[in-house]
Amino acid sequence: MDDLIRIPCVLMRGGTSKGPFFLDRDLPGDPDARDALLLEIMGSGHPLQIDGIGGGNPLTSKVAIVGPASRADADVDYLFAQVTVGDRSVDTSPNCGNMLAGVGPFAIEAGLVAATPGTTRVRIHNVNTRSVIEARIATPDARVTYRGDAAIDGVPGTSAPVLLAFGEAAGAKTGRLLPTGALIETIEGIDVTLIDAAMPMVLVRATDLGRTGYEPAEMLTADAELVETLSRFRREAARRMGILTNADLVIPKPVLLAPARAGGTLAARYLMHRSFHTALATTGGVGLAIAAATPGTLAAQLAGPVDLPQDVQIEHPSGRLHVRLETRPGGGVPVAYVVRTARRLFEGHVLVRAPDRTAA
Repeated sequence: MDDLIRIPCVLMRGGTSKGPFFLDRDLPGDPDARDALLLEIMGSGHPLQIDGIGGGNPLTSKVAIVGPASRADADVDYLFAQVTVGDRSVDTSPNCGNMLAGVGPFAIEAGLVAATPGTTRVRIHNVNTRSVIEARIATPDARVTYRGDAAIDGVPGTSAPVLLAFGEAAGAKTGRLLPTGALIETIEGIDVTLIDAAMPMVLVRATDLGRTGYEPAEMLTADAELVETLSRFRREAARRMGILTNADLVIPKPVLLAPARAGGTLAARYLMHRSFHTALATTGGVGLAIAAATPGTLAAQLAGPVDLPQDVQIEHPSGRLHVRLETRPGGGVPVAYVVRTARRLFEGHVLVRAPDRTAA
């Protein structure tokens, strides 16, 4: 194994996503060298990522990098990396709230945060969005447990709950809830809402694009015309929102909206890179809940009145995601609470050839 690099690694499920978790000290400090190594680790460039540990799907080609906090109001830093599957690119522009669910347990078990009996609070600085999210981790006897009775749609069985509190959701990437100042504007003659709450998004009524908004994710992903249209919307929305336009960038996330039809608040279909989420991103759910509570947005028009405090339920292809919105003293954008679960799946070392950076 002289030609292989051994890197400590923990494979974890976070919410409805899965991927390797690394300590930042075990990866190169130079971003280009780090990203080139991640492409080799995940096996990107092949649709199955057959020569790496990626799962051949955007939901299982995600990486969490965790280390000591770089700011006083946090306990740890968390950098998220979306590693594409079929091509070779790494995007660290967004946060991932599902992988975020695994950061607290990982940090405690890595010795970065001391556990307390009962519940341990971990303040996580998401480096991607420069925001702090509080995670509350079940730690009976001052040890992490993954056993519990919390269930989330899109994941079989039950696990210990991980409560995530998003108190700095507004302007996560752009600095403004409504980066253009408009509640509704048009792209290619179609009404959209451009909003930045936990995740920059471009919201579109599904019916305006000739779809219902209730289609299975696989059907929408196979709809090449729709994916290309939304990719154009993404690029134009990025330009208007002041986000660096790049063909490989995954933000702002296009979201198809429809009225709820199963007792929820709103229905959504969420585009990641060039495929639709089989459930819903946690940060996307937070953003949609806040959009629904912001009068005048497309989400608010479809959801109807959202009086706080309220549990907003976003229907998605695998069920629904619950977001608790509560007002904060002095008003402003509400605090969003989401329950996720996580599980440690594998620990050891990933073995990888030293990457040829010229091929990245």
